[in-house]
Amino acid sequence: MDMNLLMQLFPGIASLFTQDPIIAVARIILIILGFVLAYYGYKRVLEPLIMVPMGIGMICINTGVLFLANGQTGTLFLNPLISDPNALVNIMQVNFLQPIYNFTFSNSLVACLVFMGVGALCEIGFILANPWTSIIIAIFAEAGTFATLILGVALGLAPNEAAAVASIGGADGPMVLFTSLMLAPKLFVPISVIAYLYLSLTYAGYPWIVKMMVPKKYRAMDIIEDVPEVSKKSKFIFIIVACGLLCILLPMAAPLLMSFFLGMAIKESEIVPYQDLLENTLLYISTLMLGLLLGCLCEASTLLDPKVAIIVALGIFALAVSGVVGVIGGWVVYWAKGGKNFNPCVGIAGVSCVPSTAKIAQHAVEEENPFAVVLPVAMGANIAGVIVSAVACGIFVATIQFVK
Repeated sequence: MDMNLLMQLFPGIASLFTQDPIIAVARIILIILGFVLAYYGYKRVLEPLIMVPMGIGMICINTGVLFLANGQTGTLFLNPLISDPNALVNIMQVNFLQPIYNFTFSNSLVACLVFMGVGALCEIGFILANPWTSIIIAIFAEAGTFATLILGVALGLAPNEAAAVASIGGADGPMVLFTSLMLAPKLFVPISVIAYLYLSLTYAGYPWIVKMMVPKKYRAMDIIEDVPEVSKKSKFIFIIVACGLLCILLPMAAPLLMSFFLGMAIKESEIVPYQDLLENTLLYISTLMLGLLLGCLCEASTLLDPKVAIIVALGIFALAVSGVVGVIGGWVVYWAKGGKNFNPCVGIAGVSCVPSTAKIAQHAVEEENPFAVVLPVAMGANIAGVIVSAVACGIFVATIQFVK
């Protein structure tokens, strides 16, 4: 059979033999990785809401390769590197995910929608019940962000690129999307993909950090406290005041801050139609599109930037430092309370992956004492972590231009 006919019939396979061998091998590796991510999402080892669509997107973007005009190869999914307006309008009529990417992903709209949904799920009363404990732990758990900024610059990244990668240390996916788009749009794709891969891996890594840093007898400690009753009026006033104050101080992060606090305000106002919309529709649609687009951005040639290796190493470093120092923050609070009525495991919840790290703290405690409950205090630290991460990213966006 004629070779040209075979190439036309099976371009996905044929392109593996006509592309640069490095790209072809990278495609095969990414196809295998996509299967692994989707499978472990199915098994609930990784976060299924992100990993199943991301894994499938990763497989399809690297298998569904076609021969295009002028001997080039491409897909019918999306092309994140197109910037020319005329070319962009034309390709939107061909690539089925291109409009979603350009109108929701590359401008951080999807990140803001996710934040609205997360805000609608959060209970601000957890912070108000333990304000200082929550904020102190959250500040400790942000250490990975600042340590990674310093290390990134030392490794040769530009300050804006190092700051964008450093945002991974906050373990807040939408925040990483927003910050990397604002500070390093050329590295936006690899930073976002690597961030979400690592955030799912915190399920596996952070429990080990807790076990290594908190001895068994301390992990079994219960937290017994008389939680003060906070009225809905007080919570609503706090939400709108905090939102206005943070937006005026950090206008560069105002879209994310507004989205998060709007979700909480809707929850406290008990606007049921909006709550249902945010919690059950927008949040899940946004998460589905986020996972699928992240997978479709894992096209081999896009991820072969030489800086990707540095981003991979810095991402691991950022999350590891945040987790370790977060637990140290838990110990600091434990000692400040005189070693009474506090569990250092709560420190891991300062890493702002809501509600995953709070659940990790609770699970670590339950393994040693099934009757111990630390989740309310952990959720306070978790929500405070989101706010502290937003503040840190806002500071980066506003000030990194002055760093030389």
